[in-house]
Amino acid sequence: MAAAVVLIPLLITCACMFLKLAYQTISCYWLTPRRIRKTMEKQGVFGPKPRFLLGNILDMAALVSKSTSDHMDSIDHDVVPRLLPHYVAWSKIYGKRFIYWNGIEPRMCLTETELIKELLSKYSAVSGKSWLQQQGSKHFIGRGLLMANGDDWYHQRHIVAPAFMGDKLKSYAVYMVECTKKMLQSLDKSVQSGQTEFEIGGYMARLTADIISQTEFGSNYEKGKQIFHLLTVLQKRCAQASRHLCLPGSRFFPSKYNRDIKSLKMEVEKLLMKIIQSRNDCVEIGRSSSYGNDLLGMLLTEMKKKRSENIGFSLNLQLIMDECKTFFFAGHETTALLLTWTIMLLASNPSWQDKVRSEVRQVCNTDTPSVEHLSKLNLLNMVINESLRLYPPASVLPRMAFEDFKLGELHIPKGLSIWVPVLAIHHSEEIWGKDVNEFNPERFASKSFAGPAARNFLPFAAGPRNCVGQSFALMEAKIILAMLISKFSFDISESYRHAPVIVLTIKPKYGVQIRLRPLNNNT
Repeated sequence: MAAAVVLIPLLITCACMFLKLAYQTISCYWLTPRRIRKTMEKQGVFGPKPRFLLGNILDMAALVSKSTSDHMDSIDHDVVPRLLPHYVAWSKIYGKRFIYWNGIEPRMCLTETELIKELLSKYSAVSGKSWLQQQGSKHFIGRGLLMANGDDWYHQRHIVAPAFMGDKLKSYAVYMVECTKKMLQSLDKSVQSGQTEFEIGGYMARLTADIISQTEFGSNYEKGKQIFHLLTVLQKRCAQASRHLCLPGSRFFPSKYNRDIKSLKMEVEKLLMKIIQSRNDCVEIGRSSSYGNDLLGMLLTEMKKKRSENIGFSLNLQLIMDECKTFFFAGHETTALLLTWTIMLLASNPSWQDKVRSEVRQVCNTDTPSVEHLSKLNLLNMVINESLRLYPPASVLPRMAFEDFKLGELHIPKGLSIWVPVLAIHHSEEIWGKDVNEFNPERFASKSFAGPAARNFLPFAAGPRNCVGQSFALMEAKIILAMLISKFSFDISESYRHAPVIVLTIKPKYGVQIRLRPLNNNT
């Protein structure tokens, strides 16, 4: 009898917990998506019919697989049909706004300038990265700044921002110049030995990895190359996450996919812990009075400070490693791609290459580029912007609504993801003119770059959540390109196959092969 008295409340508790979990699951996978779909359809926002649980994943995968199955016949910058074929197909049917489904996550595609501006500026505090996005990158960059939301994002942004501002930013120029000199010497040595063709993307990836290692982590590429290699593999694996249906607890399934990703994550974090532990040891044994004034040092100092205060935002070792992974990746991947695509464009447009080279020689004379020189390199800046327009590192900007809000005349329900197709906006004939798919840096001349074009140029997002490393990336790109173009002339190789693909970022599938010729800088 006594046992029954104890057992009944326990059974009731278990039943209540089961019912609560069942309701939450049904709500997440059926009721909430259904509510959001009805809300948007009442406002005239329609889209392709989703499959149960799968949404439009299979449709998107089939379209992308078909469009990217082979390289393009020529260097054609009309890449939206290739990279965003679902956007092209559905926008023709449903207009500028339409809703589609990534599994159970409803996504509204938005291309209207004023609404995008309002979303990114006014509603940055009540929108951010969705649960599905966070799950997809959990083992890649974790909950670092790129995937943080709300107060966590605010605190993380304020901790890392000083590493990319003012005199601190200017001090990085020395490292950028020295690392670039080493790369140019390596290229020159290879040319002198008889090599003429180079896959330049690999060189840019190693160079930017070396720069971010030295400027933000007090290391160098040789020390960090294993981390970079593992992060590159993890990036490719996590890019496949959208093809995996996220059922409750699916991340705990002992599948080969989950095992491989977790194993790679553990390897990356083991290497990062060695770097972090080395800093800690230097402080603890008195060899150093601080953790250093680079990004890693600032993070460790902040963690110690928060622990002593024992209040507010919690910065622990896991979050520091996530932040390191974020900036190891974002600090070299996006800039390396910007450089690779820009070199491809200059290699296939020799007249612009000559113009930029002439400007660099006029501004810098025979000196290496300094911070003071960079603002005077107007033509180089125009070329970089045109490269960012044609091949922005991120093809879309995603934001999920964490509460209901009004966007223009639209009621945005909590749980709706808004996806801004940056690539499509950058290739809109309505905004940029009939030559939209041509390489024309003149469109970024100070007098002509205004109006709709200026408002629709979003390579680094906009508003409070814009890219914190934007100034770092542009300074780095200008220094590297100025030094490269002063040392070599280059053209595109016959072996280059134009095949942009999206693996989280827009990449050349087969690399970018160029031919290098050293210049006589005395002429």
